[in-house]
Amino acid sequence: MRLELDGITKRFGSLVANDHVNLTVEPGEIHCLLGENGAGKSTLMNILFGLLHADSGEIRIDGAPVTFADPGEAIRDGIGMVHQHFMLVPVFTVAENVALGFEPTRRFGWLDRRSARAQVRKLSTEFGLEVNPDAVVETLPVGVQQRVEILKALHRDARLLILDEPTAVLTPQETEALFHIMRSLKASGRSILFITHKLKEVLSVADRITVMRLGRVVGSTAPAQTDEEALATMMVGRNVELVITKPPGHPAGTVLQLEHLTVSDERGVTVVEDVDLEIRAGEIVALAGVQGNGQTELAEAVVGLRPVRSGSLRLAGVDLTHTSVRQRIHDGLADIPEDRQLDGLVLSLSIAENLILDQYDVAPFAHLGVRNLSAMRANGDRALNEFDIRAVNENVPVGTLSGGNQQKVVVARELARRVKALIASQPTRGLDVGSIEYVHRRIVEARDDGAAVLIISSELDEVLALGDRVAVMYRGRIVGIVDPGVGRETIGLMMAGGGTPSAGNEGVTEHVGVSAGEEP
Repeated sequence: MRLELDGITKRFGSLVANDHVNLTVEPGEIHCLLGENGAGKSTLMNILFGLLHADSGEIRIDGAPVTFADPGEAIRDGIGMVHQHFMLVPVFTVAENVALGFEPTRRFGWLDRRSARAQVRKLSTEFGLEVNPDAVVETLPVGVQQRVEILKALHRDARLLILDEPTAVLTPQETEALFHIMRSLKASGRSILFITHKLKEVLSVADRITVMRLGRVVGSTAPAQTDEEALATMMVGRNVELVITKPPGHPAGTVLQLEHLTVSDERGVTVVEDVDLEIRAGEIVALAGVQGNGQTELAEAVVGLRPVRSGSLRLAGVDLTHTSVRQRIHDGLADIPEDRQLDGLVLSLSIAENLILDQYDVAPFAHLGVRNLSAMRANGDRALNEFDIRAVNENVPVGTLSGGNQQKVVVARELARRVKALIASQPTRGLDVGSIEYVHRRIVEARDDGAAVLIISSELDEVLALGDRVAVMYRGRIVGIVDPGVGRETIGLMMAGGGTPSAGNEGVTEHVGVSAGEEP
């Protein structure tokens, strides 16, 4: 399929989301659409998929003009889309989700589940998309759920596949698996429109690159003709510091202290076991580990979203082990959660309302139980400008924003006040290079203002850039605490369960290099 977008323009009130955009995707090509959050990438793809309608411009497929009144018409013309937030029915099986809307039937209209399962197996084998057709979707890891979305599109015979920020919630291993799938699809003659803001991924997998900024196409290139710095400058319109340079920390006394912390999951299985960790005022400890080794549950226990089975948690000497989330916030704990939509935002509320979820009952946002609307609006307007949140104004529902802009709202709220300790889980997930630079600077500023900071990230580059010390977690235990200067290879080995004396020893936590009582 050859796709041409010619002069596509879309406005939302005074906001011009797409401004005379031209784009061509050739058959059998991985074409990357690169841009900041709010650059207009997702709007353009929603127009192509029939979810939105352009104010002007033309879409052509194989030279013929087309218009799509809805996604069903786009699907019938061979376009498939995998959204950033998956469109799956959690309680359905893989086969049921893939067949939904295009169900094979038997006599009297009964669903032919055997045929649906066979079709999933056939596509899985053909494109290397390993997935169990009988698995219930809500039990699957995120990376496998994404495969189900791709299978849905292939089941509908998509010749052009739109992948909208497909790696935003994937681990590095899952990302590599996705790229293998994309190359397999390309080899079959299908075209892929890959929407992202991650520069390394673009250079790794794209055949051609189109860059958007503020709703316009500002350039087109190929991986062999560019590099990360040039792409970042094209995206943002200025030079960007891709790796933050931070001054040495000056840690003081212990602020956040975990002692023998043990946590179970919903099934009662131990997922965090006997963890000891101290974080001092004025330092950043980065927690590294392959996703699924207890980092998520550890963060949830610290902020009060998951009960502690045994052990204790102290903040500035105060025991918070069994206190409420609200009490922990008032005692000076801030949290950037891993899942912004589930734990970080109320999607139906406005940006301004979400920005004060942790302070709605205190001055200047409330007095004698009455909300101060003018203070709330002023705070929202300030955050939009300071954090570059792309929205018409602070009164729009936060659920209407792109994923990256939703993350900016969470970060803006948690970093707006001085806190004793900050827990930041995947703090830059879904953010572009300009926003990542800004968030990293704000986290370092929080450290330099005296906060104890715990960063949990699946991005090893982020761990090495931000951490004054790096704690490595494997199978629910901290297997070592090292200086980031030991390098990627050593930390990578520890993440896989090797590289420290304690890797196979029950009941032992070996702190390698810098320990909690030493200056980094």
